[in-house]
Amino acid sequence: MKRLIAFVLTITVAVSLALPASAEQPPEGFKPVFDGETMDGWHARPHFNPIKLAEMPEDERAAKMAEWLADAKQHWTIENGELVNDGKGAYLVTNQDFTDYELMLEFKTVARADSGIYLKATPQVQIWDYTDPGKYGIGANLGSGGLWNNSAGAAGKDPLVMADKRFGEWNQFHVRQVGARTTIYLNDQLVVDNAIMENYWDRKAPLFRSGPIELQTHGGEIRWRNIWVKELSPEEANASLQNHESAAFKSLFNGKDLTGWQGSVDNYEVVDELIRCKKGKGGMLLTKDEYANFILRFDFRLPPGGNNGLAIRSPGTGDPAYAAMCELQILDSEHPMYAKLDERQYHGSAYGMAAATRGFLREAGQWNFEQVTVNGSKIRVELNGNVILDTDLNQVTDYMADRPHPGKDRTTGYVGFSGHNDPVEFRNISVRRLPDTSKKK
Repeated sequence: MKRLIAFVLTITVAVSLALPASAEQPPEGFKPVFDGETMDGWHARPHFNPIKLAEMPEDERAAKMAEWLADAKQHWTIENGELVNDGKGAYLVTNQDFTDYELMLEFKTVARADSGIYLKATPQVQIWDYTDPGKYGIGANLGSGGLWNNSAGAAGKDPLVMADKRFGEWNQFHVRQVGARTTIYLNDQLVVDNAIMENYWDRKAPLFRSGPIELQTHGGEIRWRNIWVKELSPEEANASLQNHESAAFKSLFNGKDLTGWQGSVDNYEVVDELIRCKKGKGGMLLTKDEYANFILRFDFRLPPGGNNGLAIRSPGTGDPAYAAMCELQILDSEHPMYAKLDERQYHGSAYGMAAATRGFLREAGQWNFEQVTVNGSKIRVELNGNVILDTDLNQVTDYMADRPHPGKDRTTGYVGFSGHNDPVEFRNISVRRLPDTSKKK
């Protein structure tokens, strides 16, 4: 017999009801976020912009959340350890926010239903009635699991394969999200492969660094069970990003010495299979080979207040911020000593030309993963799986301090690090060449 969930409004809005738990146990490293017996750790929210919610006065926000709870409790029940929704009402939302994590859950739905899973408060991993011809025009025939709210043509919008089971059978999702990089398996079949999940609420901004998981209700009964989450450490998150398509990349560092590098080699040292700029030293440590278009990957670790840079298409001499195509900042941006910098001087920015989005660096002393794509005049910087800069330097007309950048239009050059007296560390440095678009056919 179904029993109505009893919702309780608290500071974080949680609910509680004693019912039998599922017999299933989470895999090693995973923890249940729904225990099959209570709704502790969840609250209610419909499709609503989390940015606007955060901007509300506290009393207005509390009233709105109470309204959503009242709506949700008319439509959600628990039966035999399963969350059951009748296809209406507000969604269920975890009280906890997640940054880098894996999610496993099972769902079962009915014909003509249309649902999904919001990740970091953002729509959504799509769940379709894949047999409904009325929705073939918007992708139902392709099956569930795609990031349906990504832009048309974007990676991940449509699933790679149709992996849905027949109605009446349980389906399982396994989602890994590191930053905005999202990989999804449906019933053990890969349907989204490391795609960037877009910020539906603000297309010009990266996906939120952290956010809750939401179970969407939309058009027909849906049941959920065995909802488990494993939070990833920075090391696990970095490894996930480094390992994707790693065979296509060539290592630039042998872990032993600076073979393959040139420039201020005496100002850098190799310690514990990493490259470190010597304290009080600096200068450019550059590759011996030149690169035109490429993708560069590396891990870096900043000491408090640490400052370094990434020279792009350097001629080998001169200040890389001006003589090279650009210098991408490597900086402990949140240190108080940098509180009053120009926005084009913070981490990931093309120094003095284009500002990166802040807020995605890990704390000083932790390893970060960065991927830089250089293609013609365009530069894209991903930090810990989040796109923080996506710019075309040919479009830059406003320069910091009105100082021009004569190297901006360089089409090839050396790549490397530009030390500024701090012991910033690097490891797992690799590169993948891209077609050279500067050459005329």
